[in-house]
Amino acid sequence: MTLLIIAYLGGALTIFSPCILPILPFVFARAGQPFIRSTLPMLIGMSVTFALVATLAAVGGSWVIHANEYGRLAAILLLAVFGVSLLSPRAASIITQPVVDFGNRLLNASGKPGSVSTSTSSFILGVATGLLWAPCAGPILGIVLTGAALNGASLQTTFLLVAYAVGAATSLAFALLVGGKIFAGMKRSLGVSERIRQVLGAAVLAGVAVIALGLDTGLLARLSYTSTSSLEQAVLDRLHEKPAIEPSSEIASNGMVSAVVDTTQPFRSNLPIEGRAPTLNGAVEWLNSPPLTTEQLRGKVVLVDFWTYSCINCIRTVPYVRAWAEKYKDQGLVVIGVHAPEFAFEKKVENVKKAVNDFKIGYPVAIDNDYKIWRAFENSYWPAHYLIDAKGQIRYHHFGEGNYRQSEQAIQDLLREVGSEMGSTAPVTPDAKGAEASPDLKNVRSGETYLGYKRAASFVSPEGLRIDAANAYSIDEPGLNEWGLSGTWTVGAEQAVLDQADGSIVYHFSARDLHLVLGPSAAGKPIRFQVTIDGRAPGTSHGADTDADGYGTVTSTKLYQLVRQSGDVEERTFEIRFLDPGVEAYAFTFG
Repeated sequence: MTLLIIAYLGGALTIFSPCILPILPFVFARAGQPFIRSTLPMLIGMSVTFALVATLAAVGGSWVIHANEYGRLAAILLLAVFGVSLLSPRAASIITQPVVDFGNRLLNASGKPGSVSTSTSSFILGVATGLLWAPCAGPILGIVLTGAALNGASLQTTFLLVAYAVGAATSLAFALLVGGKIFAGMKRSLGVSERIRQVLGAAVLAGVAVIALGLDTGLLARLSYTSTSSLEQAVLDRLHEKPAIEPSSEIASNGMVSAVVDTTQPFRSNLPIEGRAPTLNGAVEWLNSPPLTTEQLRGKVVLVDFWTYSCINCIRTVPYVRAWAEKYKDQGLVVIGVHAPEFAFEKKVENVKKAVNDFKIGYPVAIDNDYKIWRAFENSYWPAHYLIDAKGQIRYHHFGEGNYRQSEQAIQDLLREVGSEMGSTAPVTPDAKGAEASPDLKNVRSGETYLGYKRAASFVSPEGLRIDAANAYSIDEPGLNEWGLSGTWTVGAEQAVLDQADGSIVYHFSARDLHLVLGPSAAGKPIRFQVTIDGRAPGTSHGADTDADGYGTVTSTKLYQLVRQSGDVEERTFEIRFLDPGVEAYAFTFG
């Protein structure tokens, strides 16, 4: 139920996002029509279609991508007829008469006296709108889609997506009711009904053009990269909060730290009891330790860290988890990393072993390739921290990066509960370098971008994305947060694979750091590459995995830091050219 509420609220917040702008003209074109017979069926059609398409896209194969492309084309044509009919009935009649008559009957677009809006026509208009709707994947929608990708198709996935779509429909309905009153007042006071209808027609055609040109996922999305993310994160945090149930001498929470010393009573933390900790059964293998059970851990304070080794947010958290494990191991803290893979290559145990060695992780790591521990904790995040007390109860959690001071205070609280006599100490300050360093959040205007067709967005090579087949691509001048390929590539569900040497990936970004998850060919042969920024060698702006001339080598499948801007953070055009064939490219991340 909590996830349904979160999904609904996430959808409702999309009304504040620039990504909703392309479909507003189609919605407001129904202003002034009866709500039950016109507006409501349209919003239902939009919600159901979006939920169905999003469910299939999250768990389906290439056939879903093709089907949705054809559906979007049909929707664009249908809404174009709708817009022309609104703009000018005479112009509409010039188009083939049967199509226009059908469009006018279907959409009630002519506005002629006596024409009646039907629920069926409005529902079909909503279906067309739903095929074009591509909202920004903020934290809440990201959780739903990630869960679908990990857990497969289920009624829960569809219900969550329906809740998200209904939330968006609710906010749109409210906006439409307000807008309808404004339009009605204008008609009564100014007598400009025909002019309003023409303006709406022009707006619909503009919306069709924006979507047909792909600007709905490019220009509008980058008007505000953060969009409603901060609001959505606040919703997540608020709905995950649980009230404290016991008095405390010292308080550590997800939001603040305070201290009240009472030396006459044994220390008892005010951290709430969030439930019994699940078992750690189901890992396919354990690293740095034999398998651990909840019985073995009873009496210990346990930090469970869900991570995956190519995730930049997890990478930036590792130095803190590593430091806590070292600092508090003699006080009774046990740190357990649960490696739950995002990509298929992260399921290879040898890859995880190498990553654990590279990150200098000495604490136990459970390889959760089947997501059994992930599901037992009902987790939805990378990274995610759960603190378990000596009685086996979850007492604290934190999702994502940050909040390190509060998390460490919670560790100290639970250790003191079991009798640790440690004094108050300063929080750890890891000397993080390379990709492990904290992000420059105030200058990040680019977001995670996947290269596999299953989650690809903002791809602007003129040839279009061809699925699971070799194709020659080209790229000229991408706009901000747009990317493309050059050379011969085969784009699969998760990655793009270079078929011939001298192929490139180009991305126009704005952030201090640029990372790219890359891997060698199936044969494992190293692949040489060169990076340029605005057509020049990066110099002092090179990343940890390149030199000043931009050269580097892909030796294993992992995240590579390719750019760290040394001066002012500005928009840059990044290009990586591969001198050898076979590279596999998965996802861009920024910091």
